[in-house]
Amino acid sequence: MSRLEDRFLYFPLRRLDALPADYGLRSEDLSPVASDGVRLKGWWIKGGGRRVVLLFQGNAGNVSHRLDRAKLFVDRLDVDLFLVDYRGYGLSEGRPSESGLYRDGFAIYDAARDRGFAPERIILLGESLGCAVAVEVALARQGDRGTARSPAKGPAGVALETPFLSVPALARVHYPFVPGFLVRSRYDTEKKIARVAQPKLFVAAAQDDVAPPAHARRLFDLARSPKELLVVPGAGHNDAYVVGGEKYLAVWRRFLDAINSHL
Repeated sequence: MSRLEDRFLYFPLRRLDALPADYGLRSEDLSPVASDGVRLKGWWIKGGGRRVVLLFQGNAGNVSHRLDRAKLFVDRLDVDLFLVDYRGYGLSEGRPSESGLYRDGFAIYDAARDRGFAPERIILLGESLGCAVAVEVALARQGDRGTARSPAKGPAGVALETPFLSVPALARVHYPFVPGFLVRSRYDTEKKIARVAQPKLFVAAAQDDVAPPAHARRLFDLARSPKELLVVPGAGHNDAYVVGGEKYLAVWRRFLDAINSHL
């Protein structure tokens, strides 16, 4: 049942369809190793260098399909990005699983720390399935106080774009005929979100036919302050950052400036 469930949950592509240079982006190859020995592959996209966004992607494609977002963030928000494929995606080793993706998230965060980014300069961005990974990383690294010169507690902020409550909750929307006890993967952001101390940005797509906007609203209600919710009219599951246009960027600038005003 586990492998059958994985076929409906993960849609990895191995072939990279583009490289950062195709978008005019400066980059450095990354090869972090997860705690179970799985080697991941991706890029450190170079922007202003003051802040870095760790992008935890959704369940389809690979990091080459996130380069347009990277271009937008570098050009308009002046941040660096870490784009690293989960296990089983792109050039990364292994096969995806819930515990494996969490391990991958920790490895990506630690790679940013190893490259000199203090916790208060790190922002976690999850998209769809990646929201659960971002939340797990935030909770696991909330005790990361950095160094004597950088005493921040954990990553600076957490942004969740088109999140869902949990896999079982999503299954009830799309596969109501499947008994709940057969759904083994959890990715239970609903259960965890109230424990995330960092400032949070929630982005919902009003026309999302994958993760209902009501899920983002529920997570927003459960989250502690500071927090902000942006609902993008006309956006679908994968294009909120495009359809949102200048308003989307303005909300992101406000989010970044608020959590990094002391830098």
